[in-house]
Amino acid sequence: MPFELQPILKSEILEVRPLRADDFEALYEVASDPLIWEQHPDSDRYKLDVFRKFFDEALQSGGALVVTDRKNDRVIGSSRFHGYDLVRSEIEIGWTFLARSHWGGAHNRELKRLMLAHAFKFVDNVIFFVGANNLRSQRAVEKIGGTRIGTKLDPHGRESFIFRIRRSAFSLQ
Repeated sequence: MPFELQPILKSEILEVRPLRADDFEALYEVASDPLIWEQHPDSDRYKLDVFRKFFDEALQSGGALVVTDRKNDRVIGSSRFHGYDLVRSEIEIGWTFLARSHWGGAHNRELKRLMLAHAFKFVDNVIFFVGANNLRSQRAVEKIGGTRIGTKLDPHGRESFIFRIRRSAFSLQ
């Protein structure tokens, strides 16, 4: 069975669905906050032209998702499945960002729980690449069970840490 890169995932607090072109304004409203990108390797992603490029690449990726808060049906962020590898039985989850109003609570954990549960229907391993200076995201991945397994340079020559969660260790119930 092929990996479904753009599922619709729902829980009590979130809905995750395929990103659409008409999501740009609502998602940019979230992404225009410079503090979201403060530790990210692309720290200028809050700028309209930079975010437009990111958004267009997300649409073209075939794996981008938009995240809404079910309490008020507002867009609160985005994430993506990428790099499905049948032979290695792995997929990457990445490009995730959430509105600061939804930091530090249940929303990121719930988003990752939904995405991991979906991924583990198809693969044994989920990979996360996190910028070396993005301490906030590194801690978030570790909180959900990610183990740092190495490093790699991104296309711009910047170091990223590689984290992995194995299906056998998945316990975000």
